[in-house]
Amino acid sequence: MDVFLQVLANGIMLGGLFAIVSVGLTLIFGIVKVVNFAHGEFLMIGMYLTYLAVTGLGMHPFAALILVVPVLFLMGALTQRLLIQPLLAAGDHHIQIFATVGLSTALINLALLVFGADIANTPPHGLRMPVEIGPVRVLVGQVVILGVAAALVGALQLFLARTRTGRAIRAVAQNRAAAELMGIDVDRLYALTFGIGAACVGTAAVLIAPLYPTSPNSGTYFVLIAFVVVVLGGLGSIRGAFAGAILIGLIDSFTGFYVSSDMREVAVFGVFLAILILRPSGLFGRQLRQSHVSP
Repeated sequence: MDVFLQVLANGIMLGGLFAIVSVGLTLIFGIVKVVNFAHGEFLMIGMYLTYLAVTGLGMHPFAALILVVPVLFLMGALTQRLLIQPLLAAGDHHIQIFATVGLSTALINLALLVFGADIANTPPHGLRMPVEIGPVRVLVGQVVILGVAAALVGALQLFLARTRTGRAIRAVAQNRAAAELMGIDVDRLYALTFGIGAACVGTAAVLIAPLYPTSPNSGTYFVLIAFVVVVLGGLGSIRGAFAGAILIGLIDSFTGFYVSSDMREVAVFGVFLAILILRPSGLFGRQLRQSHVSP
């Protein structure tokens, strides 16, 4: 029983990691209707910024949030304004996909140029210390990530449901033309949403960097899993992204322990394909043609 509980705990902690990476991605899609293929590279940049803040400025990883989150917010808003916004009028989603793929490639090569291919390790400052919770053992950093992921989902839900700006964002997601007729500045909200989504992944980067090595390709694995999570939870559903992330974490953990570590990704992407075939709207989402952000 103790072994089962340990595998269960590992899956939940891994799900929290996937959730904190995926929330920003599903928020951006739910509002702007753009799949940001550079999402993983935003994470990678945030991890490098955390590394520089900790090693160069002597900051604690948590303190690096005050640097990384605003930078990623600004980066996301500028990406929407300068790259995505000019392409929205084209009406062809393929152009937007190619643009974010191009941005992804450019950022990877920029990181290679600046940092090289060597792996950077952010000092953990105690975040890799094990902590015992009953019969299971997890890392302090994993517990923090799970807690922050849950808090972030809750905060975004409250923001979208209770604030004037949040309700305006939901209105834009449901019907852009009607929102414009009501006097809502849609372009400003698009940039704001992209910025918030990037800030979310910046938060994820700060918490992940002390636990995982940083390299120009660090974001690739995480963003692939994030796409699976977003599709599983329902495109545009924030709660669905969190639930989907926990489910994927459990599938990964139990498959790796009870079947084979080599079969983990097979199981995860098998679930991804099954969801696409059987329920394209996801477990918690509406039909894709009607998808909008859901708190």
